[in-house]
Amino acid sequence: MSDPQELAHLVFFVRGERVMLDADLAALYGIEARALNQAVKRNRNRFPTDFMFQLSPAELKSLWSQIVTTYPPLKGPNSSQFVMSSRKYRGRAYRPYAFTEQGVAMLSSVLRSRRAVEVNIAIMRTFVQLRKLMDSNRDLARRIDALEKKYDEQFANVFAAIKQLITEPSPPRRQIGFHP
Repeated sequence: MSDPQELAHLVFFVRGERVMLDADLAALYGIEARALNQAVKRNRNRFPTDFMFQLSPAELKSLWSQIVTTYPPLKGPNSSQFVMSSRKYRGRAYRPYAFTEQGVAMLSSVLRSRRAVEVNIAIMRTFVQLRKLMDSNRDLARRIDALEKKYDEQFANVFAAIKQLITEPSPPRRQIGFHP
């Protein structure tokens, strides 16, 4: 579980934040989602809205499509059914809680077990890896933009030279005045 790539498929993008869902966190911690949510409710003051929030019905619907497309591929005819049933979200009426990076960090202090600390370390490493990956993608995009601008200018000069070569020369003008 210490490999961030094993956990990356459990991180989703909701409300502009990378989050993990309560059922996935509970499974990692080796407890039921109900027990995790009870621990959070007992310590609600430690979880402001920027640490944890409940998904809206629209967000939940959007998230289901993310889950199906990002979950590691499984072999067999019932793989998509397994994806849906492996998430223990207790039916359609239940809307899961999403925990941001700070909320996940706070969970270790609420759950107070050795496993919670180990899981949190792995999750924090995953968030760091994802942040580095996003930063490197932004840097790559900036470099590509700079190269495009640089080569667009160079090609503009080349195209201008080609246009000059292609255009028909104007007839020679007769010079007016005295010519020695």
